[in-house]
Amino acid sequence: MRYRVRTPEGELEYESILHVEQAYVAGLVDPEDEVLEEGGTLWRKAATIPTLARARGTGVQSWAHKNAQVLGILIAAAAGLLALILMRMGYGLWALAPALAASSLAGRVTYKAFNRRR
Repeated sequence: MRYRVRTPEGELEYESILHVEQAYVAGLVDPEDEVLEEGGTLWRKAATIPTLARARGTGVQSWAHKNAQVLGILIAAAAGLLALILMRMGYGLWALAPALAASSLAGRVTYKAFNRRR
C-alpha cells in the first residue's frame, strides 16, 4: 500500500509504511509532517502513527547508547594507559587508582551493553 507524506517543502510518495519508517528514522520525515494512506482521506501527523513513533524511539535510543558506550570505552582505555605509564615509571601504588577505574568502567559498559532494553 502506498503512502504520501506532505512536508512544508512538498509531497513525497512511498511504496509502503516500511519505506516511510526508514525515512522517518533517517530524519527525512519529521514528526510534524503529515502522512496519507492510499485510499484514505485523513492526513495524520507522523508522530501519531504507532509504527513510526516506535521506530523513532528505537533509533534515537540506540544512537545515544552507542555514543555513551564509545565514550565509556575511550575513558576506560585512557585510564588503563595512564595506569600502565605510572607502573612503568615506578609508581605502582599510584597506578592502582586508574587501573581500578578502568576495570570498573569497562565492566559497567559491558554490563549495560548486554542489559539494554529491547
